[in-house]
Amino acid sequence: MDEQPDPALTVHRAAERYRSEPEPGIETRHAFSFAGHYDPGNTHFGALLACNEETLAVGAGFGPHRHRDTEIVTWVVDGALAHRDDRGHASVVRPGRLQLLSAGSGVQHTEGNVGGAGEPVRFLQFWVQPDETGTEPRYGTRMVVDGTTVLAGPEQLRRSDAVLHLVRAEAHRPLPELAPAAYRYLHVVRGGFGFRTRSGPRGVGQELGPGDSLRMTGEAGPFQPVAGPLGVEALLWEMHSPLRYG
Repeated sequence: MDEQPDPALTVHRAAERYRSEPEPGIETRHAFSFAGHYDPGNTHFGALLACNEETLAVGAGFGPHRHRDTEIVTWVVDGALAHRDDRGHASVVRPGRLQLLSAGSGVQHTEGNVGGAGEPVRFLQFWVQPDETGTEPRYGTRMVVDGTTVLAGPEQLRRSDAVLHLVRAEAHRPLPELAPAAYRYLHVVRGGFGFRTRSGPRGVGQELGPGDSLRMTGEAGPFQPVAGPLGVEALLWEMHSPLRYG
């Protein structure tokens, strides 16, 4: 059994993310160490290896590149993302549809702003460590219907103890109760929320907006988040173990 981490709750602001321009017309903001950016104190969180906010201008995209032994989950915020890989999969992913790529033994793909688009495409991409390595690659998308709260779990991911939740709340309403886990990563997509870190008349609070995130370990609290005036859409990773080595 994995050792349980000490309770902790930390806020990471959008402006603190490392910004890069890997190719013309592409802007990426990284939550963790990535490619040429290395911070030894911020390499991952739980089983999460990457959380990248991507913006691809009209006509821009990532050329052919290869992945291996990584679960890659993509959530499109605005626009349309075109995917094509060397396993014969080709699709266009728009808001409301989740893309899942299990790289396994290796897959090469391209990602780009869909041809003929008149606006940038913005998306979030997460990388998660799988339970097994060297497996057969697989690809899929799934439509997210109203009321869906679980976007991906063991049925879609090759990680048995990680679940991705969609968290939404209307203006000034409490967020749904967050699933308990040893590691929880909450990323604000739209709107925002606030919460108190100390209750009472002299209480202290925090407010989070788009691109901000919370990292929670153990039974971190007190934590009773309430959506801001624009409501909130957020993505929550529930993870019950950290990276596994060897």
